[in-house]
Amino acid sequence: MKSASALAAPAALILVLLPGLACAAETPTPLNLTTSWYGIAAVIVFAFAYILVVAEEAIHLRKSKPVMVGAALIWVLVPLAYEAHGNVSLPATAIRENILEYAELLLFLLAAMTYINTLQERRVFDALRAWLVSRNFTLRSIFWITGLLSFFLSPVADNLTTALIMAAVVLAVARERPRFVAVACVNIVVAANAGGAFSPFGDITTLMVWQKHIVTFAQFFALFVPSLVNWLIPAAILSFAVPHGRPEPLDETVRIKRGGLTIIGLFLITIASAVGFHHFLHLPPMVGMMAGLGLLKFYGYYIKMVERRELLAANGRVEEHQVFDVFAQLQRAEWDTLMFFYGVILCVGGLATLGYLVVASQAVYTGLGATWANILVGLLSSVVDNIPVMYAVLTMQPDMSLGQWLLVTLTAGVGGSLLSIGSAAGVGLMGQARGIYTFFAHLRWTWAIALGYAASIWVHLWLNAAQMQLPAGTL
Repeated sequence: MKSASALAAPAALILVLLPGLACAAETPTPLNLTTSWYGIAAVIVFAFAYILVVAEEAIHLRKSKPVMVGAALIWVLVPLAYEAHGNVSLPATAIRENILEYAELLLFLLAAMTYINTLQERRVFDALRAWLVSRNFTLRSIFWITGLLSFFLSPVADNLTTALIMAAVVLAVARERPRFVAVACVNIVVAANAGGAFSPFGDITTLMVWQKHIVTFAQFFALFVPSLVNWLIPAAILSFAVPHGRPEPLDETVRIKRGGLTIIGLFLITIASAVGFHHFLHLPPMVGMMAGLGLLKFYGYYIKMVERRELLAANGRVEEHQVFDVFAQLQRAEWDTLMFFYGVILCVGGLATLGYLVVASQAVYTGLGATWANILVGLLSSVVDNIPVMYAVLTMQPDMSLGQWLLVTLTAGVGGSLLSIGSAAGVGLMGQARGIYTFFAHLRWTWAIALGYAASIWVHLWLNAAQMQLPAGTL
């Protein structure tokens, strides 16, 4: 998630046009109300709400609040606009489709977040961090190991969790070397974002593409090499700035709590279940994720009973907070993010229903062509959040080949690495390594990250050329 008041104005101008990409494919063609008072007012509402989102870090207002209120105001304007034109049925149909899409993503993400929170509570990630800091690695080795782990952990866990874990390792062993910490954090952000681009589970944007049945689970792996290039090129350049030396190893041992390793296995089974429901049964992946959440609850009950029995035997009494509670991990889900997602989907869906699709599709995908439009999506995602950008593209469903859908998935995922405010990983690390990893510390290396961005696009266009057969009217 991004936040920078200095970027609020250009972001707002971009978003005036961009939301028009959205229009649910199943919904009847909306009326063109873009020049009406209702349409203009709706754009102003969304722009103002998103300015508050971009300024989150400066004003300390959670990002979900403005978009939720903005969504409500927009959906007051939409039915009023249609009623003035004698059509009262289309807005209700459109908003129900928006809510259905949100519900599927909400349940999927809720299950995934609960698993990640449970693994954190069972100290699985703490154990990984302790193992790394207790080894006598050189600074150069730490740089490459944390980058490599970020790249391969992000496809399963989200990029923010991955980045925070790896940054904790860097800070634990080299906090007194701020130059190294800054470079290592840049590397971690780029690696985490790149790793999330070739997996449906790596980022919300890839998850949306997968759940739309546009790209299958196996087809995402065509982005593995481009994603790897996206990280390796800037990492190789950054490595020259890594100082020599070997920090003192820390004598730290963390014991994984009961059931931690088993829960890793359950998480993998849950992912396989989601893929199976989607691929073989043609049902939403969230059905498999919720089934996996049910398994976690059953296993959580077992852990709770065992821990309760052990505490009773040792102390003669048990406090509820002393035993595992899966519902406590469910409550720790990122509700601000989930509610932000609700607001974004309804805001963009409302603007689409007012007819911004035609204007924006002609200006972007018809005017520029699919390749350049998809590259632009990645550049926009370094400034504004990639969720509304990708949701707009998805719900419009421009006539693109599989290769172009993979391209926009790649660019939306890795484009946020260009600036520290361009992804949740970057924003999170600026807070964790406050004063060391900063916006300008990251900006210093934007040119190197841009080389990786351009190279990954070129590699994709070359490596997946067979999938890039474009319909007429695209570049």
